[in-house]
Amino acid sequence: MSALETMMPPPKMAAVNGVELGYYEVGPREGVPVVFCHGFPELAFSWRHQLKAFEAAGRWAIAPDQRGYGLSSKPGEVSGYDIGHLTADMVGLLDHLGVEKAIFCGHDWGGIVVWQMPLMHPGRVAGVIGLNTPFLPRAPADPIVIMRNRFGPDMYIVWFQKPDEPEAVLGADPEKTMRFFMRRPAALMAAAAQPNASGSTFAFKDLLQNWDGVSGGDQLLTEDELRVFADAFRQGGFFGPVSWYRNFTRNWERAEGLPQRIEGVPCLMITAELDAVLSPAMAEPMPQFVSDLETHLVKGSGHWTQQEKPAEVNALVLDWLDRRFPK
Repeated sequence: MSALETMMPPPKMAAVNGVELGYYEVGPREGVPVVFCHGFPELAFSWRHQLKAFEAAGRWAIAPDQRGYGLSSKPGEVSGYDIGHLTADMVGLLDHLGVEKAIFCGHDWGGIVVWQMPLMHPGRVAGVIGLNTPFLPRAPADPIVIMRNRFGPDMYIVWFQKPDEPEAVLGADPEKTMRFFMRRPAALMAAAAQPNASGSTFAFKDLLQNWDGVSGGDQLLTEDELRVFADAFRQGGFFGPVSWYRNFTRNWERAEGLPQRIEGVPCLMITAELDAVLSPAMAEPMPQFVSDLETHLVKGSGHWTQQEKPAEVNALVLDWLDRRFPK
């Protein structure tokens, strides 16, 4: 049996918002469920440790492969991956399950999705949990312009705006790509913070193509776990995942007029001490923008916090749920 079969419940499928979403569900269908939203380049499988802990605690939890990933549909147009579609997918999943409201927990790009949920679909949100990704108000200018000016033209999000090339580079060897990304913080981020020839930092294209696939490994995943990710991206490709990033400007334009503060929704923010991309300092302004906020720091963790420090994350989330949403 594969790691996916041994570490995850059987997958289910839901027709929502014009696509098919694959999802995994544990616990009794009682109380308010938690919907776990993964980031890039991840899968619902990234939440395997949390699903196991929730099942043991008798808590209802759902982890979808979001559009473009894993078992879910992969639309062929870039615009099919904007924040309107991503949040509407989560509403559609609640409708499919017959649920009025859920607590949304998101990591990395999934964090952007869950922080937008109370702004775009306030009637469907009981609470929000951000993992590494803080809530940030709308930027004063196009975020791609800001990132290009701050980090340079080869910074990975700026590079992702190019058509075709990023998915070709990432998809040339999905196993190497996943080994490259899924490393502990010292192995990847020390190199990423160093400018390349163009002066860009976080220039993952250069780092990936120049990496021998072995040195500085410090791998986070077992070989069986790595295979789950590599197989999924070998089959599904990287167009959908990269297209989430290609909507940064579109999302920014369409956010004009949305609320810039989250009121009356219980929120938990978990930061990771060693995350160089989403640093704990980025969450420090959040009390200005979130009326009901509790914040915790996970020490010794890099970017992949729910996989690097699952016991710590599970304890923080379940304790918060027991206090704010008792069974």
